[in-house]
Amino acid sequence: MTLNAQLYFSFRSPYSYLAIGRYRALADMFDVEIDLRPVYPLAIREPDFFERNHPNWLGYTIRDMMRVAQFHGIKFAPPKPDPIVQNMTTREIAEDQPHIFRLTRLGQAAARQGKGLVFADEVATLIWGGTEGWNEGDHLPNAAIKAGLDWEALLSEVEAEPDSLDAEIAANQSALEAAGHWGVPTLVFDGEPFFGQDRIEMVLWRMNEHGLAEL
Repeated sequence: MTLNAQLYFSFRSPYSYLAIGRYRALADMFDVEIDLRPVYPLAIREPDFFERNHPNWLGYTIRDMMRVAQFHGIKFAPPKPDPIVQNMTTREIAEDQPHIFRLTRLGQAAARQGKGLVFADEVATLIWGGTEGWNEGDHLPNAAIKAGLDWEALLSEVEAEPDSLDAEIAANQSALEAAGHWGVPTLVFDGEPFFGQDRIEMVLWRMNEHGLAEL
């Protein structure tokens, strides 16, 4: 029997990137469907989040994400450009955000077609894997093609239906909170939330209890 889970994900979250490729590999190896549920990052939902954190938070997080990438052999580099326009000195979030809304809506449009997981993995690898100017040229169209999507149709859907896509994204956030968490990456399986890129082995353990089968 195919198992089902939901992965709550943000394109701005480095830990989401560090998790999604491994969750994609899990879905390729086992009889489980992992549905992507994109959400807007904390920079959009809670613009004062970075101001409220301890001064050491950012430095530690950067150190940790880099060593996680090294540990797992995942290509990792600061995004150029950042999906969120932010002054990293003052931590102020800019009002004009040219990337994150389109990215998240693209992810939701891909999720409508059951290809959110692979699309988000391809795009996150561009953003966090060292591709400078990931938002330019053929980078995003090629990511869509690799995910088995029609880029022009996907883009047209995003441009034509921003409000309905945003409503679905808001519903994703509500569902995440109803499941017992608020941050990303969080995978919810059988109503149980597993937060963080370091919970994948525990997810696999729990799925095995429910009869997870190899493909």
